[in-house]
Amino acid sequence: MLKVEFIGGAKTVTGSCFLLTTDTHKILVECGSFQGSKNLEERNYLPFPFIPAEITALILTHAHIDHSGLIPKLTKSGFKGKIFATKPTVALSEVMLLDSAHIHEMEVVWKNRKRIRAGKNLIEPLYTAEDAKNSIKFFEPVSYDTFISLTPDIKMCFRDAGHILGSATIEMWINDNNREKKIVFSGDIGNKEQNIIRDPSVILDADILFIESTYGDRLHKNKIETVLEFQNLINHSFNKNGNIIIPAFAVERTQEILYVISDLIKKKQISPVLVFVDSPLAISATEIFKKNIDCFDADTIARVKNNDDPFSFDGLSYIREAEESKKLNEQNGVIIISASGMCEAGRIKHHLKHNLWREESTIIFVGYQANGTLGRALVDGSKLVKIFGEEISVKANIATIGGFSAHADQKELLDWIGNFRSLPAKIFVIHGEEKSSNCLKEKIEYSFKNTNVIIPSCGDIEVL
Repeated sequence: MLKVEFIGGAKTVTGSCFLLTTDTHKILVECGSFQGSKNLEERNYLPFPFIPAEITALILTHAHIDHSGLIPKLTKSGFKGKIFATKPTVALSEVMLLDSAHIHEMEVVWKNRKRIRAGKNLIEPLYTAEDAKNSIKFFEPVSYDTFISLTPDIKMCFRDAGHILGSATIEMWINDNNREKKIVFSGDIGNKEQNIIRDPSVILDADILFIESTYGDRLHKNKIETVLEFQNLINHSFNKNGNIIIPAFAVERTQEILYVISDLIKKKQISPVLVFVDSPLAISATEIFKKNIDCFDADTIARVKNNDDPFSFDGLSYIREAEESKKLNEQNGVIIISASGMCEAGRIKHHLKHNLWREESTIIFVGYQANGTLGRALVDGSKLVKIFGEEISVKANIATIGGFSAHADQKELLDWIGNFRSLPAKIFVIHGEEKSSNCLKEKIEYSFKNTNVIIPSCGDIEVL
């Protein structure tokens, strides 16, 4: 009997993890970290609700930590199978998991100092850099559009999801009691108006579909309006000689923003400006982008071949060293792009601490902010936030630009489903906050008839 257990990524936009079980095998799809509120993040420390050594294989759609972040914990806990991912995802996962491990280790050092003073027992990190390094040995790179046999009864293929470099939609064929069932995991579907990355592949059929719903309740601004809004924010801030701080995910969003700034300068729509990418992870990710030009869209490939590198222009500097990062807080009238994108860790917190209280500064959010994060608090209008234990008054201009999202919006998700020649018998709406998932479910039911749309909860088990 074929079953799926929803371990994460159900009624929440993080922690994606789904366990497929047949009579003879167990296949894990995604193994992501929960991010956001304290209650959510505490779930990362719970034992897995399965025995890792019994998992035949793990299939990973892309490298974002909410899809990959518990892989070192999985391998540390006894998983011995292969982790299938595209070549760019393997490269990005290595640098992202090492970065994640470093954050876990640093946070534990800080917490243990407080626990020592309080006379409490010391705690261990979720996993270490060594655990992260060891987990990379299990990765098996797979090209797009290549069929792989996981077991004699299960085969799969990756299609381009158009979300970030190397992101994939999974097509899987499972022989269940002498009947083949086709299962599709959408992964995170990309926004068609993104620069750099190709548009999402079209999938034509499936018996069962798992569809993400990150932006299932909203529409993005179009790209022209988005870039114009971004341009106006830059010009307005520089008229006040203020800094622009952009919390950006190290993978895809940072590269997209660099692409747009490069264009604006080239077209003289903004003045030449000093731009700092202050994130070792983003720098490593950008280097991986440059090694995977074959994954770019046609326009970006043509641009690179014409010696017009969007990741290298006058005024752009990449900051690796911590001392250089600290000196940025002495600057005025510059753009600082830093991670993490939700402001939960990393150098961005230092830049927010030094700029949130300044009326001349502008903070531009260009990505999704999960519930319970510092980024979400700022987007929601908090006037006082706590950073490194210190209360900071929010006087800077807080702006959100949704059109840079690497996720498809509601219309694009519905359009993607609309490509199916015949609708799946079951559609599971996953990877979204409850409001977003509910809204997408209603839209699917309205737009497409005769399909069973289900919003699972974490812990649910469904027969497929």
